[in-house]
Amino acid sequence: MHFWASLLLPLLSFSAPKVGVPTIHPGELHWAADAESGAPYAYRDPSNPGEIIGFERDLLEEVAKLLDKKLVFVQNNWDGLSQGLERRDYDVAANGLEITPERSTEVLFSDPYYVTSEQLIVRADDTEIRGLSDLKKKSVGTLRACQAQHILEKDYPEAKLKIYDDEAAGYQDVEIGRIHAFFVDYPIALYYAIPNPKLKAVGGPVGRIAYGIALKKDQLELKNAINTALDGLRRNGKLNTILSKWKLNPKDEHTAAPSQARARNLSERFQRYVTITPLLLKGAGQTLLLSVLSMLLAMVLGLGLVVVRLYGPTWSQKLAIGWIEIVRGTPLLIQLYLIFYGLPNLGIKLNPFLAAIVGLGMNYASCEAENYRAGIQAVAGSQLEAAQALAMSPFQRFRYVLMPQALRVILPPITNDFIALLKDSSLVSVITMVELTTIYSQLASTYYDHLGLGIFVAALYFALGYPFVRLLRKLEARSENAKSGMKRISDGGRLPRERGRALLLPQWRREPRSLPHQK
Repeated sequence: MHFWASLLLPLLSFSAPKVGVPTIHPGELHWAADAESGAPYAYRDPSNPGEIIGFERDLLEEVAKLLDKKLVFVQNNWDGLSQGLERRDYDVAANGLEITPERSTEVLFSDPYYVTSEQLIVRADDTEIRGLSDLKKKSVGTLRACQAQHILEKDYPEAKLKIYDDEAAGYQDVEIGRIHAFFVDYPIALYYAIPNPKLKAVGGPVGRIAYGIALKKDQLELKNAINTALDGLRRNGKLNTILSKWKLNPKDEHTAAPSQARARNLSERFQRYVTITPLLLKGAGQTLLLSVLSMLLAMVLGLGLVVVRLYGPTWSQKLAIGWIEIVRGTPLLIQLYLIFYGLPNLGIKLNPFLAAIVGLGMNYASCEAENYRAGIQAVAGSQLEAAQALAMSPFQRFRYVLMPQALRVILPPITNDFIALLKDSSLVSVITMVELTTIYSQLASTYYDHLGLGIFVAALYFALGYPFVRLLRKLEARSENAKSGMKRISDGGRLPRERGRALLLPQWRREPRSLPHQK
């Protein structure tokens, strides 16, 4: 009897029953991770950069199947994963998140799906550092808000600690000698350091790390379903299969190194650039759309602010001045965080694209308001007096006399602001927006090519902004031509009759060529 039970048990456990639980989107399980330098957890496939791969991707795929859901990946900055759960932007977050008492107060964790340790990496020719005890007065890097940072700060305070947001950058600094060592989770070392002949692992495993799937605090039902699915994957052997595939089983440690994505010659690198160009162009399109819409919002809001500041009642002028100074004097990154993560506490939840437009638009509106003010105040008072003598209404004086002359002063700084906004759009990656810089960071860490890809992406940014620079320069030239024409008239010069009327008279005062009753 026990013999037959031993044969049937693996078959029964392999076909674990599917569990139906409510999620944010019916029929889908939205999973968030940061694919920027995210190997082996979640990163872009070197052979197919449009796809996200990784051992956590494989794990979540199996969990989603057992939950009868379709897995949907959501890119989010690693530091903002827990905030995104609070906003209900996705159902779960799994990205090498260590189960710690501090994190457990913010989010709900599943049972651990992988247990590992920390690993110290130094240069291959380093003979002084053999372990953490040799780090006294030496510089060592680690990732922000990870268990390795806690170990270094608590047990090795004499080491010169340097915090990184990107593990690839940390290992590169070890390689070129900027820091002496890098200390972080073993899976990261396995993919970014151990295969590199210029680096080596020293010392044994340090500490114990348990990774878990994070959920919002009130998602107890989903947590129980995920735990059931993870237990089924352990019993049917699929979890071990996934870990072995990514060389993460203890028996696989320090054996065959994962294949690396470094290009060996110029031909391979060129072919790679051809392959990833459509993906970068897609990111460039998103960046351009976001920048244009944000700049339009900034120009409209800026015009409203300057009108209120210059012509509104005293109390409204003070409000406008206060708004301009506060927005202009605080970092754009903080404003994006407040709009995206703070406003939901007040019942206002914006999607990432709209939040990015509002954040960039409001920030640059304060700059545009000051540009408009400088242009308006540069117009001679005699111009407005002449317009008033022609019986123009305040709106007509503003529309036909003030703004056309102010534009000559306003256009150059507007051009500069648009180029600055185009570059600042890279900051929206912190609110789950995937744009050109985000894609560059993901690809650069996948291919170990920050220089070549950086030049390529810089050229794309230049190509996005330069046409607008040329367009605004043409507008400036037209404005200068109009100014020169007005000057010739004031100096006694003559212009063609029709052009002179167009320059000197507003549209509402032009006489029609013929009246209906004269035909």
